Order: sequence, then C-alpha cells, then structure tokens
Amino acid sequence: MLTVENLSVTYYQHNLKVHAVKEISFVLEPGQTLGIIGESGSGKTTLGLAIMGILNPNAKVNGKISYNGVNLRELSSKQLNKYRWKHIAMVFQNGLETLNPLLTVKEQIMECVTRHLDLSIKEANKRVIHLLEQVGLEPFVSDYFPHQLSGGMRQKVLIAMALACEPKILIVDEPTSSLDAISKAEIVRLLAKVQREKRFSMIVISHDFSVISSLTSKMCVMYRGSILEEGLTRDILNNPMHTYTRGLINSSPSINPFQDLWGIPAANSKAGDGCPFYPRCSQRLDVCKDKKPKLEYVSLERRVACNQGGIVTLLEASGIYKTFIFKGRSIVACNNCHITVRAGEIVALIGQSGSGKTTLASILSGYLKPDKGIIKFLGQKVSSHELTCRPKGLQMIFQDPFSSINEGFTVLQAVTEPLDILKLYSPQERKEKAKKALFAVELPVDENFLQRRCFTLSGGQRQRVSIARSLILEPRLLIADEISSMLDPSTQANILRLLKGLQNSFGFAMIYITHDLNLARKIADKLYIMHQGEIIEQGPAGEVFKNPSSEYAKQLINSADLL
Repeated sequence: MLTVENLSVTYYQHNLKVHAVKEISFVLEPGQTLGIIGESGSGKTTLGLAIMGILNPNAKVNGKISYNGVNLRELSSKQLNKYRWKHIAMVFQNGLETLNPLLTVKEQIMECVTRHLDLSIKEANKRVIHLLEQVGLEPFVSDYFPHQLSGGMRQKVLIAMALACEPKILIVDEPTSSLDAISKAEIVRLLAKVQREKRFSMIVISHDFSVISSLTSKMCVMYRGSILEEGLTRDILNNPMHTYTRGLINSSPSINPFQDLWGIPAANSKAGDGCPFYPRCSQRLDVCKDKKPKLEYVSLERRVACNQGGIVTLLEASGIYKTFIFKGRSIVACNNCHITVRAGEIVALIGQSGSGKTTLASILSGYLKPDKGIIKFLGQKVSSHELTCRPKGLQMIFQDPFSSINEGFTVLQAVTEPLDILKLYSPQERKEKAKKALFAVELPVDENFLQRRCFTLSGGQRQRVSIARSLILEPRLLIADEISSMLDPSTQANILRLLKGLQNSFGFAMIYITHDLNLARKIADKLYIMHQGEIIEQGPAGEVFKNPSSEYAKQLINSADLL
C-alpha cells in the first residue's frame, strides 16, 4: 500500500544543514501495523510529516513515496490534497498546539469533513457526532473549546479528526506522550479497537515500547535519521540484534519493571561518515567510524544495519563436563553445560550452593581444565589461560576480597599486577592506567592511597581494588563470582551499582554468578539456572522469571518471591 524508497530529509536554516532522515526505505502492507521507535531527535516525526507532505519549506526532500503505485512526491500541492486525510491521515502528538484554540471541536471536525467529503450540513453534523461517539466522547463535547478538554479528550478529538474521511493509512505520532496511565491505556485500546474494525494500515511513531508492543506487528528502530533494525515486534523485543535496540529496551520501565534503568551512554567521540551509532556502541570497531553499514537481512524478516551483522557473540561454551574424585566418590560438577554471552550483555548464572556455578566459571576463565568441552571467544577456540592473559579478553573477580588480593601489596601493586606480569607498557604508563581504573571505581588516586597496604583496606575497598585490577586490561568479558556475598547490605548495594554503572559505561559483557534471585532479577539481561551440575533453564531474564518451564526453576523462583 505504501512504499518508501531512499527517503532523505534535510533541514536548512541560518546556514545550518541538519540531515533528519537519511535514505530510509520500508514497505507498509494493507492492514499492517508498523511501529517507528527511537530516541528524541531520531527523525521519527520528520518521517511521518514527509509521508504526509506537510514539511516546512526549509526542508529538502529526496526519494520516493508511493501510495498504491502513485508517487506522491511527483504530485502538485493541489493533487496531493486529494490524498491527504482521505487516503493518508495523521494524528499529531500535541493536542493543545495542533487544535485551533478559537474554534469548537465541532467546527474543527466539520472543517475536515466538509473539505474532503461531499456531504450536506445535516449529514456533516451527524458525521461529527458519530466520530465523537466512535472515539468514546459524548456528543456535547462538540461544543467545547480545546482548552476545556483534558489531555486524553484532546487526543481523542485528534483521532476523530484523522478518521473523519476513513483513511486507508493512519499515521499516529506519540499518541500517549504526557498522558496519565489511565488515559494512556484508554488511547491505546481505542486505537487498537478502531484499527481492527476499520482494517486500515497504521504507522505508530513513539519512544514508548509499551505502546509499540500493544499496537504494532512490525517495527523499525531509528537513530539519527537511519533505520538500524527492522523486524517483527515480538522478535525484536525478545531478541534485539542491534546494540542500540538493546539499549532502548533496557531503558524501558514497561519492558523491565524490576530492573534498574540505565540509559545508553552519551557519545564519547564524534561520529564519522560511517555508522551513526559508532560513538555510543559497546562493540564498535575502528572500521565502523568510516564504513556505513547497510540495512541487511540477518534472519527471516529481520534486517540490521551493523558492520558486524548485529550484536556479536563473545563467548560460546558447549558440552562442558567436569567430574571431581573425592575419597573414591565421583562428584559431577558440570554435566554437558553450555552458555552463550553476547557483547555488552549481563548474563546471570544462578543456582543453589553446590550446583556447579563456580566450577563452570573457573572453566570458562581458564583456571580449571574441563574433562571435555569446547570454549570459543569471538568464534575462535581457546584453552587454558589464553583469555585472561591478554588485553580485551576475559577477567574474573573472585568472591572473597580478602584472599583474592595479596594483603602485603600496596594498592598500586595490586592494580598493576596484571600489567607487570604481562610486561605491558612502561612503569609510568602502568601507574597512569592504574589511577584511571581506581578513579573509575570511585577510589582515591593520590599518592598516599596508592601506597597503602591492602590489609589496611575495608572489605568494600578491597573489592573495588579487585574490580579496578580486572578493568586495567580492558576486558570484553568480566566474570563476577558472588562478589557481594561477603559484604554488608549497604556496601553490597554500592558495589553492585558501581559495577553495573561501569558495565554500562565501558560496554563490557558480564557473567554474574549468584544464588540471589532478586539480585539477578535486578541486573540480568539473560538467565541461566544450574541444578546438580546441569543447565536446566535459560532465556531472557524477564521471561524466565515470569514463565519458568522446569519444575526446579518454578520452586526456586517461588521461594525467592516468598522471602
């Protein structure tokens, strides 16, 4: 029904040039509902206005917009008016700004009806009342002025105006912004109901995932004028394949009601001519700065614009077996275990004490050799300490902050120890890197603190030093093994918030090992549950907590809810 090909919109004002939409292409089928989501300033509203052909004169538009085979971009303003509202209509986002404050509701809807439909005054009046009733408003509302209506009522009036000529395509721009929860739910239900009844196609523009998930079957994710991901709404929400999409989902309270909210880190460098998300991406490569990725298929009905084909898999372990012999008795610690960690995600490995969590972590980090199994890092098979003995690899933070650091070391010696062992950088460069790592974990960097012996530090300070030492090699994957279990609740909360903030800022992935389900619910993107040496359940954290499939997982989660 609607085809957008290589659409670009550039605003020119006061010698400034802003590329609001960049070579966007998509197809809208009859009866289809398409969501457009992204941060403010991503170009969503400009895209909707361009389709309607109502952009400001200072905007230059390139590309093709076809409605049922007719290129709307080639039509004159008079010809285009025959398509606006009658074929393609738009619900704007701010009722107070959109509605004329000097006209009643009836006068404004009448203007739309009489301009595009060949109706008598009597028929037009009936049409106005019918439209108001259709959107759940009483007929007497027709005599009100916009300022006399609530925000939800104004939004319903805008929907009624858009539906006045029974369009085949409805574009809805931020339909619930600034509305209270009850009004928001009412507008979403209204749009869903009307779309089902009238069977028109609909484009929903929003930054709210709850609106997109409720109203659309397909969605596009926009950033700085470009589409970075496209696919079925349910698939993208369950398995985002672009780091930007995942960041948006993790920032959404409706999608993650139990997690702490962490926005996408601000850009720490300028974008080049390549990937627009380069300055904020957790898995960026140097090539991404200059090479612009194409929006390409990575699976059925899923397209991603990424030079690496989407979120990369950092660690992949399969068929991990480990048996210990103790006093002639065999103890199976890992039985055909598997785990996959993608760039920038937090994976929680949970289970009771003795379930095999720490054994699996020790095998993944190379501190323990498995009896059998394959471990791959970025697709390459690894063994022994290979990952922990190099920058941009894997590091581990141990459970006990008192025994994991040589208490006779100074703070500086403890943090620079990995660089000293690997003989990386000069002594002065090592010191500077140590100070940066200590500053990142919110510890002092003055000479007095650097020369303090570790036995003089508190448990919380020692754990921060352990984290700084792990970060000094800039790992892409961090394994944290029960790192807060020996700390008091206040220190535990501070350490965990610090670690999650560092993960969000630096973009490393993390395997967080814990027996605390409430803690896992708070921080995890993905969940693995271990029981008697086996991985018995896995999946997106929210989904596993909501709908565990195994009986043991149900008991574990229910017991946590009762505490």
